[in-house]
Amino acid sequence: MAKILLVEDNEMNRDMLSRRLERKGYEVILAIDGEEAVVRAEADGPDLVLMDIGLPGIDGCEATRRIRTGPAGTSLPIIALTAHAMGVDEARAREAGCDDFDTKPIDLPRLLGKMEKLLSGAR
Repeated sequence: MAKILLVEDNEMNRDMLSRRLERKGYEVILAIDGEEAVVRAEADGPDLVLMDIGLPGIDGCEATRRIRTGPAGTSLPIIALTAHAMGVDEARAREAGCDDFDTKPIDLPRLLGKMEKLLSGAR
C-alpha cells in the first residue's frame, strides 16, 4: 500500500488520522511542522502528502512550495488539510502547489477518495 506523509501539528488530530489510515493499510510517516515536512518529503519518498495548512513556523503553503522546488518536484501529490473552509483558503493552497483540498474535521471516506484518485495518477 502507499506511503503517506501526514503533516499535522495537533497531536490528537495526528494520532487519530494516522491510526485510521494505518487501519486502511497505508504506511504513515509523521511530521509535526513545515520544516520537518520538507525534510521527510525528500528523505522518506512518500507517495502522497496530507499537508495541514495552519502549521507553526513555515505554514503548509510555504512547505508545499519548498517541496515543489525540491527533488520530489511536481510529481508528489499533496492534499491540503485545513479547518478553514473558505474559497480563498482553497485558492491559496492550490496556488502554493496543492493538488487537492479537504476540510477538517476529516470525513474519512471523502478524503480516501481524493487520495486514491491522486495515487492512481488522476490529477
